[in-house]
Amino acid sequence: MKRFGILLLSLVAAAALFAASAPDGKRWWSYIEALANDQMQGRDTGSESYRKAAQYVAAQFERDGLAAAGVQGYFQPVKFDARKIVEAESSLELIRNGKPEVLKFGDDAFINIRVDPADSVEAPLVFAGYGLTVPEAKYDDLAGLDLKGKIIVTLGGSPNSIPGPLRAHYQTNAERRPFLERAGVAGTVTIQNPHTADVPWGRTALSRFQESMTPAEQQFQDTRNLKISITVNPDRADKWLAGSGHTFAELLALADKGQPLPRFPLTATLRAKAKAVRRQVESPNVIAAFPGSDPNLKNEYVVLSAHLDHVGVGEPINGDRIYNGAMDDASGVATLLDIAQTLRDSQIKTRRSLLFVVVCGEEKGLQGSRFFAAHPTVERSRMVADINTDMFLPLYPFHLATVHGLNESTLGDTVREVAKPLGVEIQDDPAPQRNVFIRSDQYNFIRAGIPALKIDSGFKKGSREEAIEKAWLTERYHAPSDDLNQPVDLQAAAEYNRLILALARAVADNPARPQWKSDSFFRRFAQ
Repeated sequence: MKRFGILLLSLVAAAALFAASAPDGKRWWSYIEALANDQMQGRDTGSESYRKAAQYVAAQFERDGLAAAGVQGYFQPVKFDARKIVEAESSLELIRNGKPEVLKFGDDAFINIRVDPADSVEAPLVFAGYGLTVPEAKYDDLAGLDLKGKIIVTLGGSPNSIPGPLRAHYQTNAERRPFLERAGVAGTVTIQNPHTADVPWGRTALSRFQESMTPAEQQFQDTRNLKISITVNPDRADKWLAGSGHTFAELLALADKGQPLPRFPLTATLRAKAKAVRRQVESPNVIAAFPGSDPNLKNEYVVLSAHLDHVGVGEPINGDRIYNGAMDDASGVATLLDIAQTLRDSQIKTRRSLLFVVVCGEEKGLQGSRFFAAHPTVERSRMVADINTDMFLPLYPFHLATVHGLNESTLGDTVREVAKPLGVEIQDDPAPQRNVFIRSDQYNFIRAGIPALKIDSGFKKGSREEAIEKAWLTERYHAPSDDLNQPVDLQAAAEYNRLILALARAVADNPARPQWKSDSFFRRFAQ
């Protein structure tokens, strides 16, 4: 304990050095200006603008003396299978009593291209609750249903009776696949839950025009046995439920109360035709190493991760087609660049090495980090932790941090220790229904058995800060207005960066590696 107390004092001193070198967040903001200006065209994975952004990041790492740690210098190329829907040659119909009801793309529903669609599908529909199976909670929406060759209709989300990280984990395609395959499910239809969705339907519907990508290797094809995936406008959900004896309002009320959802056959058959254009693209992760100083620990790594990609140029909102992605996630990359420059300017030494992993394909479903976790450029067993920074939203003073994965490993204990002298309170996720735990790149490190955290600016329920963040999500998340003209608290960003550096140093300098908690479900991935 005395040794750790000495370590904390050294971290406070390091934080003071950080404050001296980047006192007001302006340097951090300058990196965002470089990455999220209109010339960068939204940094879509596979695009020329993403390539330019990756070259910029690599150049900054080289300037700051970090060693190249990719497979081609600083780069780790990732080959993707890409696809995009052609709606003019596609259609959706609900068939009842032989009569078709044509659904309008965007208004009623859309084909989710993350599942590579079959050219044509016609199958009966069954409402299957949330469509989830969680063995540890003895929860199974599919049990007892005849689903062979059928399409399940589900409500987006999960039952709140199951702990947040666990239910989030089982909502991923990789975890759902074996249960859907065993039941013989042909496709999925998800009705967006308007009470938990981050963005309104109108913006969700615009995402259907974006290109979907999956790493080309067979191991990454999680949805290969599904023929179709559809997302439904909640305002039009009753078209699907007609004649079943149930309404969407009834199902939504049950979900809001945490009560079980019924499961029942629907009276319609879905007839779908899908035309997709397909191509292969390549885009790199950017990886750099800050060498450790301890002869016995320098070959172990603390990973600092963020994603460089955003969604590129898309459908216009208020006349603007460039989705700049300033907060999502130029802000996280800027934090890593700011830390790299601080390490150089302050001549900080760490006992373990730090591995800076800036990934592509996050907006395509965490694909760049998934590829890195499967093909790490350092030995996997030597990565002791991942600290992920993604859209941390410095919109108000930074006195409270939300830590996703807080109670899963001893990293949570460490972040509490280093945050205290910095005047930052630590809390667990106050909104687990948003599934943030599985929606950013730390999740792929967790699946590889590596303790990991994602740290955000925090708010208390019912607070002014919660209202500010909710408004940001509604108005700017995955919208062109996430740009350089939005209000940002630069001092809050500087204080956030100070915490990330202090945590990285604490983990790097501690002789003991972070450990999974004995009661963590995710401990199994390390065994």
